[in-house]
This record gives sequence, structure tokens and C-alpha cells, in this order.
Amino acid sequence: MLSISHTLAGAAIAYHTQDPFIATPLILASHYLLDAVPHWDAGTGLSNGDKTVKSAILQEIPDLALSGILVLIFFPPSLDTFSSLSSIVQYAPFWGAFIALIPDFLEAPRNFLKWEPKWLSPINRFHHSFHNSIPRMLDGLAPQFLLLILIWMTR
Repeated sequence: MLSISHTLAGAAIAYHTQDPFIATPLILASHYLLDAVPHWDAGTGLSNGDKTVKSAILQEIPDLALSGILVLIFFPPSLDTFSSLSSIVQYAPFWGAFIALIPDFLEAPRNFLKWEPKWLSPINRFHHSFHNSIPRMLDGLAPQFLLLILIWMTR
């Protein structure tokens, strides 16, 4: 899934629960369940050589930037949210979006640096077991677009 899909799903879960102890396992579970849906993302084609690391990074940077912007649009914070760093961290959609990307952050060294610490190997194998990437971009973006519509309607 695109980072956009994961961050908005995580932000929505955090926004609706407002409790990190309840939200965190739900957000992490949502990451793996969303990856099981046939999808296209910036990493599609990277592991089999159809895409270069440079190309994947160039696609991931706008994906991450747009993720942050969309979290703010879907779940607008109050002005005092930005009054201090602690206020920003306490803003549920922010931490929900961050937690939603943790499985991908853990996979990044292997995908982009071709380096994987031993302790990450079982975590990344678990993550990879859910992946259902498809090469056709439009087919892989359609379910993600539907997810964004659903999140928008339930916010």
C-alpha cells in the first residue's frame, strides 16, 4: 500500500479511539491487513528488479509528503496543536499515522540499503507474507482510492 493509505488508516484509528494502548495494536494490524489487499506502491517491482532503488525513492518521497498533508486535511488540528512539540505528539492522528508506517520503516534498510539486521529478519518475513503487490498501477491504486473515500466519509 502507499504510505498515504497506511497513514490515513492509522490516523483514523487513532482519531476515533484517542487511546494509544487500544489504537496501536489496531493500527499495526491494519497495516498488515491492508498489505494483503492487492495493491501497487512505490516499492512494487523493487525486489524482483523491475524497479531501481532510485526510482522507488523518487516515488516514495511525494507519497510521504502527501501523506502528511492529507492527514492534516482529513483530521484538521486546532491551532493550539502546534503550540509546542508535546501538543503535536499528543495529536492522535499524528501518532496514528507514524505508528501505521512502522512496519515499512523496519523494512526500509533491506529494501533500500540491501542490509538487514538479524533481529529484523523475522519481522520483515512476517510483513512480507502479507504483501500482495500487483504491477498494474491503476488496478493497484483503485482499492486504495476506495479506502480513502471510506476514511473521508467516516472521519
